[in-house]
Formats: sequence, structure tokens, C-alpha cells
Amino acid sequence: MSEETEAANGADGNEHTALARVHNSENATDYVTFTIADQLFGIPVKQVQDVLAGGTITRIPLAPKEIAGVLNLRGRIVTAIDVRLRLGLPARERGSDDMSLVVDHGGELYSLMVDNVGDVYSIDPTTFDRNPPTLDQKIREFSAGIYRRNEKLMVVLDVERLLDYEVSQAA
Repeated sequence: MSEETEAANGADGNEHTALARVHNSENATDYVTFTIADQLFGIPVKQVQDVLAGGTITRIPLAPKEIAGVLNLRGRIVTAIDVRLRLGLPARERGSDDMSLVVDHGGELYSLMVDNVGDVYSIDPTTFDRNPPTLDQKIREFSAGIYRRNEKLMVVLDVERLLDYEVSQAA
């Protein structure tokens, strides 16, 4: 295998697989990818505790609209965040194909509800870019930066900022 091999569409037919880069470099960072409103996002694999499909969410009265509720994950209460609403996007119809990434923030588990969970990509950190000025302001607020690959843009979400409600309410 060459030092850097670009993958074509994967066996699953997922168009985002074309972003995958295989590196023999120890500097590559692994990202779990997901889509929201047809936009590709990623968060570092090290931040992801679990990936969930479906599940029963109990609504919390008087909670902000982006807090979908809570769910029970192996005996632990997990707060479910609708990332679409957190990013200021329209709500999506909920169904059996709901997907979530479970992350730890300050010792608490959060389920980040997304449209679709994709693949894990190893990406060379030298290809990381700052947010472009044309990126939507609300997404830019929670973005750590971007990777451009094959005419596609992967927005790296900053999970700490996404889950920091005190900073968002003060702004």
C-alpha cells in the first residue's frame, strides 16, 4: 500500500467513502463521520463512546428545544441532543432509522442525534483548514475547522462548544 491511498466509493455505496485517506503516518487523526442535512461532519474517534440506532427517548418538560430528552444506556441516563436543532437547522422527522453518537462531556454522557453515521476516516492533520467565511454562522460557532477532500467539505464539530450551553446562552 502506498503511503497515501485515496479510496473510491466504498462497498456500501457511501459517497463519503471517497474522502477516506489511508496513512502510514502516526500523525493521522481518526474521525467518525456523520451527516446532518446532507452536510458531512466529523468528530475525533477518541471522543465517541458508542454509536446507537433508534432507542426510546423520554422528553424533558421545559427543556430547550434542542434537548430531545433522555435515554437509558446500560443503566446510565444519557441526555439526547438534537444536533440539527442545535445548529439552527429544521427538525427532522423521527423514525426507526435515528442514529446517535454517544460522547462524554464533563463526566456526563450525551447522545448526539444525527441524520446518518458514516465511516471512520484517518486524515492527515496537515490538510486541516480554518473555517471558511462562507460557512453558515451557526455551524461556524461549533466548528473546529474543516477538511477538503475530493470536492467535499467535512466540518469538524467541537463537541465541547456544542455541549457548552452556558457560553451559547451568554452570546
